Amino acid sequence: MAKRTEAELLSDVERRLIDEFAQLPPTAVVAAVEQARDRFSDSKIRDFVPLLVERRAFAELSHAAV
Repeated sequence: MAKRTEAELLSDVERRLIDEFAQLPPTAVVAAVEQARDRFSDSKIRDFVPLLVERRAFAELSHAAV
């Protein structure tokens, strides 16, 4: 089975969060994911970046959705 790229995994994160936070504009979700991704841009080990991005973006969006 082919390993998926980080970009593909982050795209999946965006889709999941757009579905989860349907009450927010998709652009807000994309911005939260991009901001979280930028936080890990200097990380040397990339394996967990999509998971960490999803968690950080989810937390930020949860506060925004209240």
